[in-house]
Amino acid sequence: MSDAPSSLRVEREVDGVAVLLFDCPGKSVNTLSLGLLDEVEARAGELADDEAVRAIVVASAKPTGFIAGADLDAIEAMERAEEAAELSRRGNALLTRLAESAKPVVAAVHGPALGGGLEVALACHAIVASDDPATVLALPEVMLGLLPAAGGTQRLPRRVGLIAALPMLLTGKRLRARRAYKMGLVDVLTTPGGIAATAARIAARMADGRFRPRPRKRTLLDRFAAAAPGRRMVLKKARAELARKARGLYPAPTAILECVETGLRRGLAAGLEREGTLFGALAVSHESSSLRHLFHWQQELKRERGEAEPLELRRLAVLGGGFMGAGVASVSLGHYPVVLRDLTDDALAAAARTVRDGLTRQARSGAIVGSERDRRMNRLQLTTDAADLAGTELVVEAVFEDLDLKRRVLAEAERHIGPETVFASNTSALPIASIARDARHPERVLGMHYFSPVPKMPLLEIVAAERTAPWAIETARALGLAQGKTVIVVRDGPGFYTTRILAAYFNEAMLLLEEGAGIAAIDRAMKDFGFPVGPLALIDEVGIDVAAHVARDLSAAFAERAGADGIEGQTSEGIGRMFEAGRLGRKNGKGFYRYGKGRRGGKQVDGGARTFFAGGTPRAIDAREIQERMGLVMTNEAARCLEEGVLACPRDGDVGAVFGLGFPPFHAGPFRYVDRRGADDVLKSLRTLGERHGSRFAPSAAIAERAGGGRFYPHSTP
Repeated sequence: MSDAPSSLRVEREVDGVAVLLFDCPGKSVNTLSLGLLDEVEARAGELADDEAVRAIVVASAKPTGFIAGADLDAIEAMERAEEAAELSRRGNALLTRLAESAKPVVAAVHGPALGGGLEVALACHAIVASDDPATVLALPEVMLGLLPAAGGTQRLPRRVGLIAALPMLLTGKRLRARRAYKMGLVDVLTTPGGIAATAARIAARMADGRFRPRPRKRTLLDRFAAAAPGRRMVLKKARAELARKARGLYPAPTAILECVETGLRRGLAAGLEREGTLFGALAVSHESSSLRHLFHWQQELKRERGEAEPLELRRLAVLGGGFMGAGVASVSLGHYPVVLRDLTDDALAAAARTVRDGLTRQARSGAIVGSERDRRMNRLQLTTDAADLAGTELVVEAVFEDLDLKRRVLAEAERHIGPETVFASNTSALPIASIARDARHPERVLGMHYFSPVPKMPLLEIVAAERTAPWAIETARALGLAQGKTVIVVRDGPGFYTTRILAAYFNEAMLLLEEGAGIAAIDRAMKDFGFPVGPLALIDEVGIDVAAHVARDLSAAFAERAGADGIEGQTSEGIGRMFEAGRLGRKNGKGFYRYGKGRRGGKQVDGGARTFFAGGTPRAIDAREIQERMGLVMTNEAARCLEEGVLACPRDGDVGAVFGLGFPPFHAGPFRYVDRRGADDVLKSLRTLGERHGSRFAPSAAIAERAGGGRFYPHSTP
């Protein structure tokens, strides 16, 4: 008999209803583990045999969540596919017994029901959910390179139909309770308070035959997809879309489709068996391991704190009402009143519209309620008067990327804010020490590099100059975490970390154009490598003006590195020439591509862009060579940042590259990419590229030091 504290307890309600409460000890959320499966099996068996029990409710004793999925540590410990497959089979056998119980079983869901948590609910005869923004239902396993392994690929399509199930299974799409109710996933909506008691009353009525879950309304499309010819067509289209988006780099979505099709063609038992087998293969795959690393690192960074105490944030200011400033204000209003300052009323009105539109979209999605949208808008103070900055604890400056302008804005702000108010510049490349050169209190000046669009992009890069005080860094970190960001802290320098390695990546694309490579060929090669967007399309999105500005500053900063080769031939001037000719990218419809009107206007390669690059006749360059050059020039620059102390550790570099720049997640970032490929092989390739193309490929010491079997991460890293 185990002495470990129980994760389950049973409470008896009136009318012969037993409530099975999940309560994993020592954890803020419930997670499914082997030990918990054993407990559920034992308790469910007891309740099934107890004649006094007429119905069962499955609920959580945690105040903020139902079940948040499987215990990933248990999966990490598995070295063989068969171990993971057996875990799936055990879970499926248990939930099948639950689903086939002669006694009604009702799930009471408040808070997140994710992965295995939703699969538990799906095995119940009815789902009661709280109509609360905190209640979210999803099967996010695909985002970890896995598949739902406790019946999710089988029971979800049967419950909501194939058309509605596929987006949840293939993208991890999250549903608020109200949306889940409309599509038939949830049977009853109720208030959060006393949800287990509400579910118990429904369970008792089910036992008496006085309540049946409402039948889901089937659309014409649902009926089409339910028939064999329609099903084949829907699955064929889904596979084609996967091939276009995933490009064969992620095995989990394809495995999910195979499980769904097996179950629909051959029955539930065959689908569950296939689910277990394919889950086992995915659990030990490189792709899933990388994605799980990223998840673990994100969780670590949420908990990470420095030794200094942050200021208590009560009021925030944002300077500049453009797209970035409005975005920073929007993600802050849920926690703090925000003073938004710009120079004109028209600029402030535009910023307010941007904020309100974003909050309205959140309200429509169910992420917030309408009254919360209005409450947040009421916390936004619009002003043209710098004196209104007084009384704030942190000021985020989000004006145009110009050093003199940022110095003037800082000087003006310092005339009105207190000596300990943190001043954060939202800059992508300008050194913080240069911005703070004339500051009265340089110790409270730092960088907060947000990524566009701010409400959607997960990363925040905090930039600490040599004179920045630790308490200022921690105050900025506290704000970033409150905003829901994954926060990394890097050391000051030209381009910091993310912009610096991105500039090397962009520069290599320019040099490939100089050599005659095609625009579409470069973008296609890097999407096939795993980037979500090709480099030239990304430059158009960022803005050719911004890219030209960064290229100019960083080329000058790193000119001394060129050594005997000189800077000539190691950088391209083409992007600057495009900017001088008035090409700005998507913002004016002319860049490497030409764009139709509106965001959905389409794009096509602009052949005229080639005239800005010195290469003569266009020539085909092998996609593997493009990938090798661009992937390694970025990876090598990341390693330089580590050896120079810009990065505190490889983890921060990998998280920054993936969540800020789109480095292929299945590689988990440049440092883990080196570990998997082997530092010896990377070093050899860099030297070969250096002989052919020059000093920009000179191997970093950080990579060279790991040749001969060294790694950036120990083998035991989760």
